[in-house]
Amino acid sequence: MHEPGEQPHRSEKLVVLCCATFLVMAGQGVVGPVLPIYAVNFGASATVVGLTLTIFAFARLILNIPAGLLADRFGRKILLVGGPAITAIGMFGSGWADSILSLLAWRFVAGAGSAFYMSGALIYLIDIAPPDKRARYIATNQWALSVGIALGPGIGGIVAERYGLASPFYLVGAMSILTSIYAIWRLPETRKTAAPKDLTRLSLKDGEIQKIVFSRQFVAIALVTSTIFMTRAGTRATLVPLYANNSFGWGPGEIGIVFTITGMMTLITLWPATWAVENIGKRQVILFSGLAAGLGAFLIAIGSSPTWFVVGNIIMTLGTGTAGPAPAAYIADLFPEHLRGLGIGIYRSAGDLGFVLAPPGLGLISEVASMSVALYVASFLVILAGVWFVIVDRTSTLKDS
Repeated sequence: MHEPGEQPHRSEKLVVLCCATFLVMAGQGVVGPVLPIYAVNFGASATVVGLTLTIFAFARLILNIPAGLLADRFGRKILLVGGPAITAIGMFGSGWADSILSLLAWRFVAGAGSAFYMSGALIYLIDIAPPDKRARYIATNQWALSVGIALGPGIGGIVAERYGLASPFYLVGAMSILTSIYAIWRLPETRKTAAPKDLTRLSLKDGEIQKIVFSRQFVAIALVTSTIFMTRAGTRATLVPLYANNSFGWGPGEIGIVFTITGMMTLITLWPATWAVENIGKRQVILFSGLAAGLGAFLIAIGSSPTWFVVGNIIMTLGTGTAGPAPAAYIADLFPEHLRGLGIGIYRSAGDLGFVLAPPGLGLISEVASMSVALYVASFLVILAGVWFVIVDRTSTLKDS
């Protein structure tokens, strides 16, 4: 324990933040298996059930940048405390919902809380990490995130069966309140107070922001992030289950086993990815991620047997699993500290844009053309993004923007 006023060491801050992240993501996972059934009880169609997921992501998409601005202006702690508090409101409201419209509204509120917390957590990590260990800190938090997501659904299913479909929302609301209190108690502010000379820079930041955001490097890394999220949400979560069902007659059981195996792989690949970032370089890791994710989707498309389907999913997971630490660490190097919040907000919005647009976009391609064509398109886009990033990173600097 620390004496009042004493600052914990950065490694302790990392552990504390990861504990908060675990609670937040376990909470989101808890409602996963319940939400579709809960929405159907209000007479929702399959499309509207999908909206309960999309509107959560849409809230993150439009609020990531305001969250980053808040972090730059008022500090990181306001997001780490306020984000879970807003999530609690959204979750309790979801449990009290009496119609599908009110449920959608409360899901938006919960998404807003997620945007604030996750943006604040990533900025906080970059603040406390030594520059040469940023990937390691980011990977550690992502590991806590992944464990929370993995454990949450099992807990949610048991709670719903014993206490009713609304009970997981109340459980998550309570967990979110605890996370907010935990952040107040254990997470000190990391934003440095602006010195008078910094105030002049802040008044001129519009031009500085434009120089970075419209640089070739930032556009390239944003495209990488967007296509990786496209692969996770559009390819893996949307096309892959449909492909397995249509091609092999697999049901939720078989598909779930594949997803469980690949989900465990994500936990394992974070540490080799971190080592590679620190010892080989961000550029090489980002390229590998794009190539592997694209190759996996391609193998699924051309394969005609369950074996190729499983192999393709494993290779695709190697790509998406190793893509976590490197892009975020790269973004941290682009933005100066006084613009770090805004930079992270824009970066996260690029990823969420892929998350929101990919499922309906790739789904439409599969309906107009075929499932294989949709997989080919997804494969081409993620590979193209990785290759273009390497070319841009090797041939330009921010002065070229």
